[in-house]
Amino acid sequence: MTVFVALLRAVNVGGTGKLPMADLRAIAERQGFRDVATYIQSGNLVFRTELTRQEAQARLEEALAAHFGRSADVFLRTAEELQSLSGRIPFADAAPNQVLITFLPEEASADALEHMIAPDGEQAAVLGSEIAVHFPNGMGRSKLKLPAVKPGTARNLNTVHKLLEMARQLEGAA
Repeated sequence: MTVFVALLRAVNVGGTGKLPMADLRAIAERQGFRDVATYIQSGNLVFRTELTRQEAQARLEEALAAHFGRSADVFLRTAEELQSLSGRIPFADAAPNQVLITFLPEEASADALEHMIAPDGEQAAVLGSEIAVHFPNGMGRSKLKLPAVKPGTARNLNTVHKLLEMARQLEGAA
């Protein structure tokens, strides 16, 4: 069985896509996912399944679309993928809460950072199907413009590390 971390896009952000995490767990369990757990209120799910990545993603997206009455984007990553990502983030000295990882539906294009406007000294790195951004002055007031992240969903590095820890624990429980 594979352990997946599911990152939902536009859930419980800015008053849209309201979904209590208990409901998200119930939706996932109805899809046959096992050992389902959530983390914080922003659409983070960890589960175990025998389905392929594509099958699990399709089931979850269909169930969420039925719940919301509109399409819902889900990004799946394995613990190994999150571990690899964590080791490739180039901002080693940055505070984890100042690093935002945007998970994309596919590999970022070679020119993904070309149109970036970073007035506060933000730095970004393309890491395959993720883009990491360091916000040296914090994210709250940043005026960063980075069109390449628009189709994705973002989590700070603290959240990514916690989700990796949860996935590893679930793998160890097998």
